[in-house]
Amino acid sequence: MHCPFCGHVETKVTDSRLASDGAQIRRRRECLACGERFTTFESAELVMPMVVKGDRRREPFDEAKLRAGMEKALEKRPVARAAIDAAVSHVTHKVRTQGEREIPSGAIGELVMEELRQLDEVAYVRFASVYRHFEDIEAFHEEIRKLRDARPAPPPRARKRAAPPAQVPRREQLSLLPPEPGETEKSGEDA
Repeated sequence: MHCPFCGHVETKVTDSRLASDGAQIRRRRECLACGERFTTFESAELVMPMVVKGDRRREPFDEAKLRAGMEKALEKRPVARAAIDAAVSHVTHKVRTQGEREIPSGAIGELVMEELRQLDEVAYVRFASVYRHFEDIEAFHEEIRKLRDARPAPPPRARKRAAPPAQVPRREQLSLLPPEPGETEKSGEDA
């Protein structure tokens, strides 16, 4: 790296440390010609793909737009901010790691729906209704049916075994109806 003070082409690294929670490396350098010291930061250059819209327009991937769409679906739902941040990071990471220069907006929508399905089922149906352009109540019903079918089966409950009838002590109760003619009424003392 060229020295920013004298322009000499040779510098040496005197110290390296992680910075920005591991997203960058901070390096202290010293010029071999003039002896001046300076700091550089090294980080990975990640180019996000262009998003191809339904009408074939292309626009840069916008994480803020992704977040806004997810937050709109999760509005007034009991989902923690940290969970939303993690979901946005997951979608962004999946888009980045596909390694494509362009990605259809529909593929991003599917990734968002998968994250919302795991976060909150109501938010998932909200997003799906807009994303898939539900026209009537049957479309909602069908999506909810798919959601229910995809749920994991609940764990089997431990069944309590009832004691055999002979072992259950019977408790004498007073009759609610008056006695039939000819029957004798039990006294309250026996009960």
